[in-house]
Amino acid sequence: MAAGIPTLVVDLDPHADASTALGVRPAEQLDIGRMLKAPRRARLAEHVVPSGWVERAGSNGSAPAVLDVAVGSAYTGIYDRPDLGRRDLRRLSAVLAGANGYELVLVDCPPSLNGLTRMAWSASDKVTLVAEPGLFSVAGTERTMRAIQLFRKEFAPNLSPAGIVANRVRSGSAEHTFRLSEMQSMFGELLLTPHIPEQANWQQIQGAAHSIHHWPGDSAKNAAGLFDALLANLLKSTGSVRNRSQR
Repeated sequence: MAAGIPTLVVDLDPHADASTALGVRPAEQLDIGRMLKAPRRARLAEHVVPSGWVERAGSNGSAPAVLDVAVGSAYTGIYDRPDLGRRDLRRLSAVLAGANGYELVLVDCPPSLNGLTRMAWSASDKVTLVAEPGLFSVAGTERTMRAIQLFRKEFAPNLSPAGIVANRVRSGSAEHTFRLSEMQSMFGELLLTPHIPEQANWQQIQGAAHSIHHWPGDSAKNAAGLFDALLANLLKSTGSVRNRSQR
């Protein structure tokens, strides 16, 4: 949004945390779970909801930003199972056929490799992974990379990794320094820069449903600059703004 890229966020996680953090206030619109039930009749454009961040962005007189949300709900959980067939895997692709006017579509997935994540991969051309520099997170990222390659061979030949974001990094931690070095040797150029450091007020910002760009203080301003640089590097690595990615 801050970069002026018209964006749609699809909140595929049954916990709907992205919808909450983006300050969404849905009315009569269908959530993404109910759109998936009848994807060819979904009429996505009628059911997306503007993020609450947009109102704050426009309060300073700047040009209108586009940050829409296909709202999450627990209803999507019926698809989060490991045995989805090809027809079910294509449900999100059918819904997103109506995603006109966006340059970037971000699909926020649950933290699993079950049906919903696989459905997102089927509808995507790039996958962005987020990992903390700890043993289990790094090992899980390696397993996910292998899963992407297997899924690509069977279901989505055009799918590829966009990169790996190192999140909540503590610069003074010897363990984090070691794991970042390990990630660099394992993933090479897929490990994106800059890394995102741990910040004391993350939970406060999320709880207020604010973007980091509209939170007061120098630490938030510096963090916003890191996200700006990370987005620029991510888009550069993909070679195009037009991609759909797992958050």
